[in-house]
Amino acid sequence: MGRKSSCVKPTLVTILTFVALYAFFNTFLTPINPNPLDSPFSILSSYNSPNPSVKVYLYDLPRKFTYGVVESYLKARDPSVSIPVNDVKYPGNQHSAEWWLFSDLIKEDRYGSSVVRVLDPEDADLFYVPFFSSLSLVANPIRPAAVNVNSDIGSVYSDEEMQQGLVEWLEEQVYWKRNNGWDHVFICQDPNALYKVIDRIKNGILLVSDFGRLTSDQASLVKDVILPYSHRINSFKGEIGVEGRNSLLFFMGNRYRKEGGKVRDLLFQVLENQEDVIIKHGTQSRESRRMATQGMHSSKFCLHPAGDTPSACRLFDAIVSLCIPVIVSDQIELPFEDAIDYKKIAIFVDSDTAVKPGHLTKMLRKISTEKILQYQQELKEVKRYFEYDDPNGTVNEIWRQVTLKLPLVKLMINRDKRLVRRELIEPDCSCLCSNKTRARPTF
Repeated sequence: MGRKSSCVKPTLVTILTFVALYAFFNTFLTPINPNPLDSPFSILSSYNSPNPSVKVYLYDLPRKFTYGVVESYLKARDPSVSIPVNDVKYPGNQHSAEWWLFSDLIKEDRYGSSVVRVLDPEDADLFYVPFFSSLSLVANPIRPAAVNVNSDIGSVYSDEEMQQGLVEWLEEQVYWKRNNGWDHVFICQDPNALYKVIDRIKNGILLVSDFGRLTSDQASLVKDVILPYSHRINSFKGEIGVEGRNSLLFFMGNRYRKEGGKVRDLLFQVLENQEDVIIKHGTQSRESRRMATQGMHSSKFCLHPAGDTPSACRLFDAIVSLCIPVIVSDQIELPFEDAIDYKKIAIFVDSDTAVKPGHLTKMLRKISTEKILQYQQELKEVKRYFEYDDPNGTVNEIWRQVTLKLPLVKLMINRDKRLVRRELIEPDCSCLCSNKTRARPTF
């Protein structure tokens, strides 16, 4: 018994010594960490946390700027229409991002979003202004003289008056005044939306389709977010492949456009008699959408020339159709380019090259079936980014893009407080303009 006891004692002493040394080093030599989230493992887990960190306050605008715009739009087209107050339906159109973002913020289940809605503006990082600016632009009656001003519309709708009224209301808000609008978010997806007041809101984050009508001191890739149009045709539900895609190239849309869109008429001239090419003049209608769906779903490539501004909805129609976009638009800006490599899903050709007789079709015929399948597979992978009704689609990606602007917002707020006002000959670093270089051909 005595020998056994003498063997245990040194072992026990050794264990106790190691415990004491471990406690000493952890207590006195390890830096104090008052915040458990500061540990590297906690930081990694926090990045993967579903809890969003950017807090957004949704302005409770007067009804006329939201649901009232929808009602005015519907009544402008049919003064006799009866609209249930609690059942106002936003009309489907390519600029419906404003409705999707508004609807997303007011719903209860927002799991997976990059932003959380807060009800107390004091808690907010950003302020969202939910004016339906694009719908307001088109709510003006096409023929105002034909509208009876004594009808229940009251008077002819004026988008300009709505814009002015919105900004006047906003400029009275304490949170607008506090930071000179830097932390406010506006959606103006139509190129002409909010055109009357753009200089009064240009400090904010603008959600736009492109910079075609905006000057370099109004908008930039640095502070603003490029949105995809809502696609107007049905998504392709099949698998990748060339079977059933018998047409080489497809386009259906307005032939005659202004500004950069003048390239369309030239493309019609060089393509309309080409074999395996379908190129048609058409305007928005239910029948046109049906024909466009059929054409895009049965073609290998879809032409995307500029519209009145560099972008147009047909690009996104093509993407959800797995129809490889052929982009002929020299100053186009594209959505979500930090997440999407467009060279993997589209072909870019500059305007001067594209209108050379025979060039486009010759180039496209050289592309192998294997390469076409690669393009289609990439399109299938990124298609969700352009589906507004996908729970993990466009809306969540827009909010992620908005959150990326927050460090710049905070920088500009602090910078704005200390800088002496001065006249600038050129825009300064707070408003870097978009890249104006010309696109280069892929081949």
